[in-house]
Amino acid sequence: MPAWLTVVGIGDDGFAGLGRPARRALLQASVVYGGERHLAMLPARLAARRAAWPRPFDLSPLLAERGGAVCVLASGDPMLFGVGATLARQLPAGELRVLPAPSSLSLAAARLGWPLQDVATVSLVGRPLATLNAHLHDGARVFVLSADGRTPAALAELLNARGFGATRMSVLEHLGGELERRIDGRADQWPAGEVAALNLIALDCRATEGAPRLPLTCGLPDDAFRHDGQLTKRDVRAITLARLAPAPGELLWDVGAGSGSIGIEWMRSHPTCRAIAIEGHAERQRFIEHNRDALGVPSLQLVAGRAPAALQGLPLPDAVFIGGGATVPGVLEACWAALREGGRLVANAVTLQGEAALVAWRERHGGTLTRIALADAQPLGAFDTWRQALPITLLDVTKPSGEGARNTIDPADVTNATNGVNCTNCTNGTNGTNGTNGANGANGANATNATNALNTDSPQEP
Repeated sequence: MPAWLTVVGIGDDGFAGLGRPARRALLQASVVYGGERHLAMLPARLAARRAAWPRPFDLSPLLAERGGAVCVLASGDPMLFGVGATLARQLPAGELRVLPAPSSLSLAAARLGWPLQDVATVSLVGRPLATLNAHLHDGARVFVLSADGRTPAALAELLNARGFGATRMSVLEHLGGELERRIDGRADQWPAGEVAALNLIALDCRATEGAPRLPLTCGLPDDAFRHDGQLTKRDVRAITLARLAPAPGELLWDVGAGSGSIGIEWMRSHPTCRAIAIEGHAERQRFIEHNRDALGVPSLQLVAGRAPAALQGLPLPDAVFIGGGATVPGVLEACWAALREGGRLVANAVTLQGEAALVAWRERHGGTLTRIALADAQPLGAFDTWRQALPITLLDVTKPSGEGARNTIDPADVTNATNGVNCTNCTNGTNGTNGTNGANGANGANATNATNALNTDSPQEP
């Protein structure tokens, strides 16, 4: 089928700013879809029917016009955070023609004299403000696509709270139009109130003294996370993430997520990486919610529940991390069954029982076992000595081709895991919550020191 749909990028200068091919497409169209602001820019002489996007946004009416002469109006470059990109995922390339106008990013770079390839871009249109946090580095330049006229003031407040009050902000309203205006100021001096709804914010980031420095490498400082001790510590976390080997677009299951540190750092490795944190402890769920926002990955999905039951129905993962729970019946089996071919499963254990489970798993499925033993220099009287952390056993195994992936769980495994059968040494056993109906919870008392190990995120193992 030849191209029946033309997506026309239009700037704030309206119809007058369009090139000849874009004008011709609009004049020949039988219907033009777009936002109300864009449709109002069209001259009365256009015979095409105007169709505003439905609310909530839905492509169904447009796709029902398939085969006609249809145009869509979009801001600037439709393929940059625009409807053009959405349509390109729905239609074959041959059915779609895109006629872009200069994007707001190009116009902003031209006004500020910033090389566009050196500037990060963050869209806050339909996204949480915390999305920006992953991009805050001293000296970084960032373009922020605003959600509305209140975004600049909210952004200034966030920058102050994150230790970036010295950041220079430029708000560019109505770029390319007759009402274009630029407002400059520092984040810590930005006035409250609204600006024009159509705006872009340019940030020249400057950290103030004491602002947290968050490196791009794996292994963020432990104090970057809010936690109760159930945290995969920095050095082990870096090793674990290296074995998980995140790649663009991949999905991680962080099983027994604790503070969420593994899933968060997985997502920070690339903007398209995704993660699901599975955590049954209510307080730790709140830690995950805080940490994912503070570290700039608010789209990390939190599943409140315990594996293996909580895994049912989740999207199939490209990698799985089991920070705790290797001894819980059905957890390893369910994760392995769901894992895609070529996917990586990494599990950490600190107890003999957990290590035995990983050794047995390796006997059946292969992989590598690594012992991690770390020590920190700490005071001993007037001198220093090495204090050994509990050693960690790490299993790293890749799923071979031919085994397939399925997200099904044996009901017997779910029942046993829910009741705590064979899980009498859980870390939370002192509270009786993870033993068999609490009867064996006291056995967990011997594992309470495991929270100081450089190991797991999860209450499920040891």
